[in-house]
Amino acid sequence: MFRFFVATILFSAALPAALLRQEVAEQRDVLAGMSFGSAGAYEYLRGRASFAVDPAATCVVDIQFAPRNAAGQVEFSADFVLLRPKDPAKGNRTLLVEPPNRGGMGLLSMYNRATGSPAPSAPEHFGDGYLLREGYTLAWIGWQHDVPNRPGLLRADVPKAPGITGVVRGEHTPSTPVDRLPLGDSGHIPYRVVKMLSLTVRDGIHGHRRPIPVSEWRLDGDSIALASPATPGRTYEFLYESVDPAVAGLGLVAIRDFASAAKYGPDSRVKYVLGAGTSQSAMALRALVYEGFNADEKGRRVFDGLLPHVAGGRRSTFERFTQPSRTSGPLRNASLSTTDQFPYSDADDTEPATGRRDSILARARAAKVVPKIIYTNSTYEYFGSAGGLVHASLDGKRDLPLPDTTRVYLLAGGQHGPAAFPPKPGPGENLPNWNDYRWAHRALLRSLRAWVAEDVPPPPSRYPRLADGTLHRDPRAHRTQYLDFGPDYLTKGIAANQPPKPGPDYSVFVPKTGSDGNDMAGIKMPWVSVALGAFTGWNLRSARIGAAGELLGQTGSYIPFSEPQVHLLYPSDAEYRKRLAAAAELLVRDRLILREDVPAILAFGQAAWDWSQRDRSIRAATAPGLE
Repeated sequence: MFRFFVATILFSAALPAALLRQEVAEQRDVLAGMSFGSAGAYEYLRGRASFAVDPAATCVVDIQFAPRNAAGQVEFSADFVLLRPKDPAKGNRTLLVEPPNRGGMGLLSMYNRATGSPAPSAPEHFGDGYLLREGYTLAWIGWQHDVPNRPGLLRADVPKAPGITGVVRGEHTPSTPVDRLPLGDSGHIPYRVVKMLSLTVRDGIHGHRRPIPVSEWRLDGDSIALASPATPGRTYEFLYESVDPAVAGLGLVAIRDFASAAKYGPDSRVKYVLGAGTSQSAMALRALVYEGFNADEKGRRVFDGLLPHVAGGRRSTFERFTQPSRTSGPLRNASLSTTDQFPYSDADDTEPATGRRDSILARARAAKVVPKIIYTNSTYEYFGSAGGLVHASLDGKRDLPLPDTTRVYLLAGGQHGPAAFPPKPGPGENLPNWNDYRWAHRALLRSLRAWVAEDVPPPPSRYPRLADGTLHRDPRAHRTQYLDFGPDYLTKGIAANQPPKPGPDYSVFVPKTGSDGNDMAGIKMPWVSVALGAFTGWNLRSARIGAAGELLGQTGSYIPFSEPQVHLLYPSDAEYRKRLAAAAELLVRDRLILREDVPAILAFGQAAWDWSQRDRSIRAATAPGLE
């Protein structure tokens, strides 16, 4: 059992009022005191942070209904983990914060190429040590109230709004003939059922809903038991009445106040605060800025820079009875979701259906706390989560003028998360996409810190544009449209329309490909610019998981070139290696990969060549799919 003690862990003097205390449950040296370059040894701390805020001064849905302490404040708490240099003087004085993705920590996997763990302790959990060698203090602070009950996951403990009722909606599109439908997404804790209202089934996101008679299903604990197994590929949607919603927006306040305390506390070892996150974590960072939480209680800027990865156009939302793990996408767990709605861009745009003008940065601009932002998206986000709307207008007529504080990069020919190499057949019609673009993130993070700390601009944005024809329409892209959640949604956070009433479609664009099937624009890793096949941001569901031919969530394709194509392009192994090295040198020149990473990058490219030459059966079977 861990020993709890109250500790001031980021600085030595009294904590700000918003952060009451930090209780450390575990503190230990990382890898028995191993030194990480000039940053020296690191220590690991895990514990819980407690907060209190004035409800009258905090813009969070339903906070006015939350219980208050004797001082009239609303209290809440959150789990945290810190990795920091034992000698503060050896660090780079930069706090790198990741909002946990469904309670998990992803920074070490993304930037250190490590094996993921909820409690990193073994050498493989720290990978090659990149972030630690750079001297960062790493922090994870729980923000999500419904994280699954699994050991090691980080969550926020927020109050409820007692007596408030409403309707909860959930979906499940199974890939196997299951006989139970969970009320919570992927093990997440669902809201309490007061009364089940309906269960429907439909084909496709926009298909006709057919009610399933109550004689064919029943509520059983936190799931719906079906009399007959569900049909793979069909979408099952349920509605139920619930009570006592979580004041979930306080999760963003936890991130804000934890980071602010680190930055502005007396004797702080932190000068700069950066935020980075992948997928849901990136959506939370976009929400933090949009909801106005990059200004702390004293109006000071909290995050100096952000690097949200593969959020697409989505952001987390915190309406009444929100379920942060449910996000929009093709046949996923929450089509027609609140996470997929205007505004999508840091640039001002107008919502055609309402005439409302807005941007992700509107509140930050008004408060003069705009952070420097680097957005990265793979090609999949253009197909599956409205990535094009980050920089193209909703009416589809123009490229949006992005602010000077924002950079946007397409990771050309990527999927939501790189597949393992060598790829193996999965639930899609094509092989999954193994384009490992994570090397670029190390360079972009270094650029973000230089931009913040030294005012050195990062490389120019690289993304497809309407103006030069590298951005175009594709019928396979996930449909994005105006959704009406009810008259009180924007003002009070009440999503009365469940499901929402669909309105006009937005103009969704995807990267245009060249004659080889690869994206024309964006950051191209050497194995994409010196390609042995086509890397796409889309894949289609195979018949064995149902809904055959529909877009497969989060997955792209790798479609190998035919043997004659490969030999025409690269007459010899030496020619391939020469061109691969030249492509890597161009990326180093443009500050899009690091010089020290080139040997590993070239070794990976060589492995791709060796596999291409060795495993001809897969190539022969899939080459005809190339368009």
